[in-house]
Amino acid sequence: MMSGGVASGICALLCVFLLCGDLPSAQGEKHSLYYIYTGLSKPVDLPGIYEFSAMGLLDDRQIDFYNSEERRKIPKQQWMKEKMQEDYWEKGTQSRKSKEQWFNVNVNILMERMRHNMSDLHILQWRHGCEVEIQGSEVKFSKGIDEYGYDGENFLYFDDAKSQWVAPVEEALPTNRKWNNIPILNQYTKGYLEKECVDWLNKFREYADEELRNGSPPDVYKLTKKSTKDETKLKLTCLATGFYDKDVMLNIRRNCLPEDETESTGVRPNHDQTFQLRKSVEIKEDQIDEYDCHLTHRTLKNPIIVTQVNFTPPVVE
Repeated sequence: MMSGGVASGICALLCVFLLCGDLPSAQGEKHSLYYIYTGLSKPVDLPGIYEFSAMGLLDDRQIDFYNSEERRKIPKQQWMKEKMQEDYWEKGTQSRKSKEQWFNVNVNILMERMRHNMSDLHILQWRHGCEVEIQGSEVKFSKGIDEYGYDGENFLYFDDAKSQWVAPVEEALPTNRKWNNIPILNQYTKGYLEKECVDWLNKFREYADEELRNGSPPDVYKLTKKSTKDETKLKLTCLATGFYDKDVMLNIRRNCLPEDETESTGVRPNHDQTFQLRKSVEIKEDQIDEYDCHLTHRTLKNPIIVTQVNFTPPVVE
């Protein structure tokens, strides 16, 4: 049987020659466009928290913003500022002002319906948008979402396949019945999710093409610390950070084979609009050299393979 160091070295060498790399994925490139609106039942004295706010997110990166203090829809990306005409921002401002009024009215309606104390803080949110998958030159609609939440719980959502609204809670039934009795509303919602939203997504991606195409490659680290579950073991973590866009494949591998029993944080945002991902596994201390971190990302021609432990972990947010 080979020692851990020899096995790890051979593993890394083989991967250079593509003998144990990941198989090509049949999955296409995924992209999304979402808008999120948040209305509070009363103002709160906290920095950055507004009675009403709205933002657009392209591939989870903020592209515009509106709040109840400034009351202007403003660009959050340079390419949005450069590419979108002034009337786009004027129309967007008027649209969000009207939605602000709608939220002010309806958060109070829901508080009464729920029999909630009017002096307490309550939150109404709306998220709508679409996701697509790109395979070659073909853009395919993947899914559309139009949903409302109240105090962090699902309240009402649109079933795109059936073209109807669905009420997960009893208090939403009056709204559900009312909206489903307006056929033109359901037709418009389905049309927006499957066509108009996709058109905007494609247009924004075209405008942001250079930035999105260049992307930001990840840094990858192999980290260890004593396990809190078993003092005889180590917790091995593979950390990828600083990458954009968010689609990434990170594996902890033992002697070239992906380790199945790993914990994952999921992809999370950094403060600079890039992303990070951590995966961890509990191992025996004398097995550390048998493990590596293996990452693929569209900004990379070849996978990143990290075999050595980083003793000074990077600072990430």
